[in-house]
This record gives sequence, C-alpha cells and structure tokens, in this order.
Amino acid sequence: MMKSNFSRRSFLKNSLLFSGGVLLAPNFISCSKDDEPINQAPTDLKLSNFNEGVASFDPTATSIILWTRYAASKNGSVNLSWEISADAKFSQVLRQGKVVTDESRDFTIAVDVQGLPSNKAFYYRFYNVATKEVSVIGETITLPSISDSISQVKMAVCSCANFAAGLFTVYEAMAKSDVDVIVHLGDYIYEYGAGEYGTNAYTASLGRTHVPANEIVTLEDYRARYKQYRRDEKLKLAHQKKPFIAVWDDHEITNDTYKDGAENHQPKEGDFSVRKLAALKAYSEYIPLKTGNDSRIYRDFHFGNLLSLYMLDTRVIARDKQLEYATYFSSNGSFNATAFQADLLNPNRQLLGSEQMSWLGSKIASSTSTWQVLGQQVLMTKMMLPSELLLLMAQINGEIDALGSAQPATLQAFQTSVSGLVTIKSRILANDPTVTAADKLRLSTVLPYNLDAWDGYPIEREKLYALLNGKKVVTLAGDTHNAWQGELKSSSNKVVGIEIATSSVSSPGLETYLGIGGTQLVQFEQALNLLIDDLEYSNLSKRGYLKATFSATDVKAEWFFATTVFEAGAAVNLEKTITKS
Repeated sequence: MMKSNFSRRSFLKNSLLFSGGVLLAPNFISCSKDDEPINQAPTDLKLSNFNEGVASFDPTATSIILWTRYAASKNGSVNLSWEISADAKFSQVLRQGKVVTDESRDFTIAVDVQGLPSNKAFYYRFYNVATKEVSVIGETITLPSISDSISQVKMAVCSCANFAAGLFTVYEAMAKSDVDVIVHLGDYIYEYGAGEYGTNAYTASLGRTHVPANEIVTLEDYRARYKQYRRDEKLKLAHQKKPFIAVWDDHEITNDTYKDGAENHQPKEGDFSVRKLAALKAYSEYIPLKTGNDSRIYRDFHFGNLLSLYMLDTRVIARDKQLEYATYFSSNGSFNATAFQADLLNPNRQLLGSEQMSWLGSKIASSTSTWQVLGQQVLMTKMMLPSELLLLMAQINGEIDALGSAQPATLQAFQTSVSGLVTIKSRILANDPTVTAADKLRLSTVLPYNLDAWDGYPIEREKLYALLNGKKVVTLAGDTHNAWQGELKSSSNKVVGIEIATSSVSSPGLETYLGIGGTQLVQFEQALNLLIDDLEYSNLSKRGYLKATFSATDVKAEWFFATTVFEAGAAVNLEKTITKS
C-alpha cells in the first residue's frame, strides 16, 4: 500500500485503463514494499453497508485479489480500509491498506495483494474507520509455488446461474465443499428482463424476478443486475468461502454473443459495441481479473508442479458469427448440405483467434505440469447426431416456443426415431450381418448438435489439438446447462484428451427444451451415449456442479446435483463419478 501521499493509488483510481476500445475498472495494486505500518483496527466495528459481501479472485502463489462493494449514501468518494490475516481473529495481520472508491466504479473495490507467501490460507475484511462499519470475514488462499510437489488439486466447476430460474442452492453446496477453488465458466448473470428466459412457475413465489425489469442494455442496467445477483445469500457465501477463477460467456453481454454482434441484440437496443463496453466494464467491477487492462481475459494459473490451468475466451474477442441451420433451408424445406459444409469447413473461421491460440500453444509447450487443463466455455467434444433426430429436436423446440408444448405426433416421431436409431446402432455393435445400407445411412448422416460450440468451428479445433503435443489434457466446459463427459478426438481419430462438462447452477437443461422427463428422458440420455461415438456420459435434467480432483496418476470427476432448485434447503448429492488416468 502506498504511504500517505497516495500517489500510485490515486493514479490507479483516477485513470481507468483504456485499451483496445474497452474501458475497465482497474485493480488497486498492493505490493509489500508499499505497505503502511500495521495499525490496529477499531474494536467496535459493526456489520453494515457491505451488502454484496466480500470475494476473492485469481489466486496465484504470491497474490490474490480481494473484492467488496460499499453502499455509499451519496455520490463522492469513500475511504475504506482492508486487511488480510493468518487467523480469523485478525491477531496476525500480515498486510493492510487504505483505498478510495467512488461512483466511477460503482463503489466497488478490488485490491490485488501481491508478495504473499505461497500455499497458505488467509482471512480478510474491509471496514470504514469513520463510520465503524465492517464487512463479513472472507476466506481465501494462495496457490502452491510452481516448484512445489503437491499430491492433489480439488476444484469445483460451475456455470450458468439464472436468477429467475431457481435458487442458487448449488453455490451454497460449493461453499461448504472441500475444494480449493471455484472455477466459473461463465453466464454468471443473465441479461433477460422479468418474464423472459428463465422465468418459470416458481419465479415470483421465490422472489426471483429479475431486476431491473427490462432486458439490461446500459451500464447502470448491468450494474443493477450484478448487485441483485451478488446480494443472493448463497452466492455471497460461495464468494466468502472460496476464491473464484472466472471467465465470461455470452450472457454477461447477451445471448449468443460473438466478436461484433449477438443473437439477442436488436437494432432498437442501440450500437452493439456500446452495449458490449458497458457489459464488460460492469463485469470488471464485479469480477476483477489479473489481466485487468483490456478484454483479453485469457490467463494461466499453476497449482504447484501438478496442474496448469489456462482460462480461455471462446466467446468475445475473436469468435466469428455462429452458423445457423435455418440459413441453409430453402423455401421447399430442402437442406443445402454442400453450402453448409463449405461454410463449416472454412479455414478462416475463428473461435479462439490466432493471438490467443499462439499464447496457449507457447504456454503448453513450455509447461512441465502433469496436467494441462483448459477452462473454457463451450463443449469441445464432437457431438454429431443423426440428422433426422436433430431436425425432430428442432421441431419440438419450435413447437414449445410457439405453442407452449410439443405436438403429440412430433413427440411420437421423436421416440420412434430414437428407438429405431438405437436398434440399428446396437445391431451394428453386435456385428449383425443383416443391417442394411439404408440403416447405416440413417446413422452416418450426421450434423453437429450445437453450432455455438466447438462443433461449429471444427478447423480451428484441429489447430488446437495440434498444439497439445501428447500431454495429459483435460478440457472443462459449461454453457449447455447439462453434464457431459467425452473423449477429445482429432479428425484422424486420435485421442488428444478428455472433456468434463458441468451442468448449470439454475438454468434449465435439455429436458425443458424438449419438454420430456422421467423414463423418457433417461432413455434419451442412454440413446445419446450410444449414438454419439465420443460421448461417455450425460445428464440432461439436473442442476449442479462438477468437482474435479487431480492427482499425479488420474483425474476424478464427480457430478453433484441438487434434488431441486425450487425449494429452500434442498440437498445436493453426488450422483456420478468417473476416473480417468
């Protein structure tokens, strides 16, 4: 912390970093050489006016970002103090400092505390000396040094928390778990207005209506939405108890965002670039990152010599617009497969982009960690479905959107297709010589399940696979609201890694999109696992999180699911475990 002249601190506070067209809130930097003498905090502090709690982000072996927001009663600036201690009673204060915040950053504070000892647990708090107000006490850690030999790393992986869709029971479960860190893969907030996506029969009675009521577009809108989410008691607890390592996905801006547009941005909502800048500024205020100076949020973390984690951006900085199947259908209903394949295999289409790809390649090439882990947003596993089934799924979803439910005839056709395809695949696996060419064609005529995922950018996926160099690779994914586990295979069918994907915190899954449940849904899960060659596990209906435990020999993936997100006090139970070496 700077001494009394506050020169360095004032510079950081008053000159919001502007790079690449993105205006972000900077972190206040605290180096050990800047510290003021340790002073005793007032003893008569009371919990008040830190309504969004505390949080910590981006732990390294020597640093951690500490966060809070103060509820100022008027405009102007507020002077706050912070301290970090080896014990919860703050009798062993290691570092402390003072910061000034104001309305330019919505009265948030993010202190990047550097020069800390590695592989330690800490307690921290913020307080206002003038008003005797104090925050709750947060808990956090620093990571082991890259030279340290450690036996395991435990991380909780989550994504997709729609406030209107249900209670944040999953956040509470992660807070009470034994994981080291929470890795958040995006869709931390949703942009929709009251009554829009995520709203269900329980929204009003649970007090989960989105604030503001309109779809968020302006900086003040996004800030208000973050405040609503961060005042949720279960999310507050998760941030209080565990450090987060996060990346954004699309809903932090708007649905199906790409580098210069989005599906859910209309001309009447103004210039998309203005909206994106507002969204990213609000994000930087409430989820501070180590990069902190522009929209390039890709960065790496090292857990001793065991694991290197690379947090990637597959959404904002380089993504070309998603392909849409509807574009390739003619007025008579025929599908132009030739045009679709030409566009899908266009070598210039990007998801990561050349700069991020080059950065990742150099990092992986130089890493000596046992595990290389990619923390990113969208599914990487090839999810190729028989086209007849994919078209029926699209028809069902369209009928639900237009009519409120799928038509019985369409559901029956869907079931018949699933049953028939499963039967053919089972016969082929049993080496049945009576399987006809027509049967095989039904199975081999496939299309990507989700063009918003890596399946919509297959050429760049191959470029990524070429960088992995035979290392032990695990990809983490979110976005789909469903749980998956699959093998990552190159175009030559070489296994280059595995993928483990988390369900959502509260957002509805495939059971809602298809309007099916119970036995029918379980049968469809089983069918997917059989029909999609690279898929080994799926859960299409439950909200939860993924716990990944890495050791020198294997990674254990455990999927925890809530019994419901519509009732307070619901249990979150372990349902599936898969171990891979």
